[in-house]
Amino acid sequence: MSTLPGKLDLIPVGTRLEATGDGAAFDISASATRTFLCRLTLTDQIEQESLDVSIWGSSDGETWKKKPLLKLPQQFYRGTTKMILDLSLRPETKFIRARWELNRWGRVAPTPMFVASLELAEIPPMSRETPTTRRALAAK
Repeated sequence: MSTLPGKLDLIPVGTRLEATGDGAAFDISASATRTFLCRLTLTDQIEQESLDVSIWGSSDGETWKKKPLLKLPQQFYRGTTKMILDLSLRPETKFIRARWELNRWGRVAPTPMFVASLELAEIPPMSRETPTTRRALAAK
C-alpha cells in the first residue's frame, strides 16, 4: 500500500492491460481535501474492445466495498477522460484502488489490450480569502 504524495498513479503510465484486474491500494487518510481530479488516459488499443475503469474504497485496505466509489465512462478508443472523485463526505474510506474490466468481441484474436494510465491529483483546499477581504486587510 502506498501513501498519499499529492498525486496517485492508480494505473501507472504505460501499463498494458490484457485482463480484468485490480491496482495497488493507496492510503488517502492524509489527504487534506479528500477530493481528486481523476485522469484516465488511453495511449493504445486494438479494435472491437471496451474498457471499464472504476475506483473502489476500503476502511482497512483489505475489505473493499461492494459498489465502486466512482465509475468512469466506458472507453473504446485512445484519449483522455477526466472526472472528480469527492470523498469529503466519506470519512470511513481510508484506502482506494482502481479496478479495470476488459471486454473483446469480433472474429479476431480474443485477447483484449489497452495501454492506459489513471492519475489522481488532489485538489487543494480553496482559500477563504476573497478580493474584498484582501483589500480590507491591506487597508488596515
